[in-house]
Amino acid sequence: MKPTNVVKTTHSPSQIPDDWFNKLEKDGQEAEAVARPSLSYWQDAWRRLVKNKMAMLGLVFLVLLAIMAIFGPIFSPYQVNMQNLPNQYQPPSAKHWFGTDNAGRDVFTRTWYGARISLFVGVMAALIDVTIGIIWGGISGYKGGRTDNIMMRIIEILYGLPYLLVVILLLVVLGPSLSTIIIALTVTGWVGMARIVRGQVLQIKNYEFVLASKSFGTKSSRIIRKNLLPNSMGPIIVQMTLTVPTAIFAEAFLSFIGLGIQSPFASWGVMANDSLGAILSGNWWTLFFPAFFISFTMFAFNVLGDGLQDALDPKLRK
Repeated sequence: MKPTNVVKTTHSPSQIPDDWFNKLEKDGQEAEAVARPSLSYWQDAWRRLVKNKMAMLGLVFLVLLAIMAIFGPIFSPYQVNMQNLPNQYQPPSAKHWFGTDNAGRDVFTRTWYGARISLFVGVMAALIDVTIGIIWGGISGYKGGRTDNIMMRIIEILYGLPYLLVVILLLVVLGPSLSTIIIALTVTGWVGMARIVRGQVLQIKNYEFVLASKSFGTKSSRIIRKNLLPNSMGPIIVQMTLTVPTAIFAEAFLSFIGLGIQSPFASWGVMANDSLGAILSGNWWTLFFPAFFISFTMFAFNVLGDGLQDALDPKLRK
């Protein structure tokens, strides 16, 4: 049986009719235009962060809080520790926006002075934790071997100590003050940051661009500074935003129980402690405002940290 001959009709490019296609009119600039501009890692992270409404709400609140902490007391006609006993327990009004406390002091002015202390303690504790954690975790992860083993055993010992117990013991021994609180909060607070940095360095140091730098004889300090740390900044920034509210709450708690900032100095924890007796008599505003700002500040930092974690995740980049 002979195979059937299949006849194929083909056209050469010169024989294709012109009416088969519709020519699109486009000038040279339109033909060379880029449909979507190229975005860097940080630009793309910011674009995704802006789309997160809760994270942006937290960021806006923190910016406004910082502005009011700086400029709020300046525009207030009242001094932070100016007592006026005949004017005590005045409810919120046009004269005293947040009312007055048991000594007749303006709660509005004291709230923003308390914001200064809380933000200062939180930011300083986070910066110290980041600095120590980056140095310790970077060296441990990059060196590896025996060095990494010894340094990680030290971290495990510090991590096993009760955090709050260590802070309270240091405050009892050194005495309550602003500098003592910062020292106490950072004695073991940097351990979590060091473990995160170590994990990132262990992963990144085997990448091709790091191995290429080693092959060219680049010093270890330069590799850590130029290659490893910049590529680890995402988790570091996220951990830092979560460290700040922890330090703020710790300072407020210690001041509340009398181991932190001492009255008559303004602090959210001190204000909450001074207002305990006022709640029973119906003067709710003395506790409401410091408690509100402690709670909402911690909430703002946490939602901002969650938003940054999603925005800085390279797996979600499009």
